[in-house]
Amino acid sequence: MAFELVFHPKAEKEYAKAYRWYERTQKGLGDRFEKMVDASLSSISGRPYSFKAVKGLYRQVAVAVFPYVIVYQIAKAKEQIYIAAVFHTKRNPKQKFRKVS
Repeated sequence: MAFELVFHPKAEKEYAKAYRWYERTQKGLGDRFEKMVDASLSSISGRPYSFKAVKGLYRQVAVAVFPYVIVYQIAKAKEQIYIAAVFHTKRNPKQKFRKVS
């Protein structure tokens, strides 16, 4: 059974901003980015425990082809996954661990 994905508002903004940047850079690249992120989200939803914990309860998975990771926490009782960040790997790594509500 797949877990429900719940995005932190800042994670949603990061995702949309990255999509727009890639699409402006090259037509169709934003769509390719979206497909790779969606593939990672699908893997997280279907197998949330298969990715390594990186700090406390935070886990992350790399987005194929692009320099991004998806940072998340699992709420087993609610069968939800909280996406804390869609994070560019060149940024300060301390910023990717956001509290989720």
